[in-house]
Amino acid sequence: MANIYLPYGTTEGQTAKIAEYIAEVVRAHGHNAETADIRQAADTIPDRYDAVIVGASVHLGKHEDYVRDFVRKNSDALQSLPSALFSVSLAAHGDTGNAESYVEKFEHETGWRPAHVGLFGGALLYTQYGFLKRHMMKKIASDKGTLDTDTSHDYVYTEWDGVRRFAEDFVNGL
Repeated sequence: MANIYLPYGTTEGQTAKIAEYIAEVVRAHGHNAETADIRQAADTIPDRYDAVIVGASVHLGKHEDYVRDFVRKNSDALQSLPSALFSVSLAAHGDTGNAESYVEKFEHETGWRPAHVGLFGGALLYTQYGFLKRHMMKKIASDKGTLDTDTSHDYVYTEWDGVRRFAEDFVNGL
């Protein structure tokens, strides 16, 4: 039984939901899992963990700065432990090339090359946005041509079966 740490960065909450789902899958496979919002947790990976899965969301074409800083600070632990990254973005829903480029940029900025990477679609939470953000996100969605633009609804693009397979592949490789 492994103890797996899932630190994540989230802006609107979808990455947190994905981290919690991964933790549930990990526990269902007989391991311990603990999630932690990087903004509220210690800035180092505690010694009691056998593996780490870092989650980060993409906004305006890049992952959160504080997740990048966390990864840089914990590079030794991430290199020595089994580790993975999951990246959450709207691009992961239909524009995989862009989603992959975000991860490549993150890897370049941090120097960390995780053996396992998951690309998961995020969410458009129009009903939770303020006026300006709602219209900015609608414009981005409209420019992409494939995303929903009815701002009276929220849209979740996360493919939960893919998240489950990612988590299972990671724990099966331990």
